[in-house]
Amino acid sequence: MKKIILASTSPRRKELLGKIITEFQIVKPNYDESIETKEFSYKLIENIAENKGLSVLNNINFPAIIISADTIVIYKNKILGKPKDFNEAKLMLMQLNGKTHKVVTAICVINNENNKKIIKSETSEVTFNELKEEQIENYIKQYKPYDKAGSYGIQELPAGFIKELQGDYDNIVLAEKILKEIENKEGENNG
Repeated sequence: MKKIILASTSPRRKELLGKIITEFQIVKPNYDESIETKEFSYKLIENIAENKGLSVLNNINFPAIIISADTIVIYKNKILGKPKDFNEAKLMLMQLNGKTHKVVTAICVINNENNKKIIKSETSEVTFNELKEEQIENYIKQYKPYDKAGSYGIQELPAGFIKELQGDYDNIVLAEKILKEIENKEGENNG
């Protein structure tokens, strides 16, 4: 049985993977994921997810499946990265206030025995309610979302922030589909 490696130190990714796999190891990726361009493309986010996985692949010397991912927030086809400070976080959230934006997660799964990779993306659309400036400021003060794309984590938003969500809440379905696809391919190769 191959070991499952999560190429991430994110508590949220650990929690999500724990919903579908009981045993896995965490290895921090050694990859600079800063985005030089602010123009969105699926290739860009999929490359980031893949490169995170590849940075871990080089340090594994036993049979393993490596899972890596990246999530970005897009508004008007521009990427909203991680805010530097309170003011930048507020600016981003005010921009999303009352509007619909996209959240894209790319997941890469690598089998290190045969170097086969599966990379997929999933897009969700999130619409914020019309929020008061005070609500946004209180959220930032309480949760300090400086490590989150678009200045927020959907799982921690207070009630009333989201008006509508189209797509998967946490994209865990995508990870399940990819792992099943790998299991099926391995079954075919062994059968």
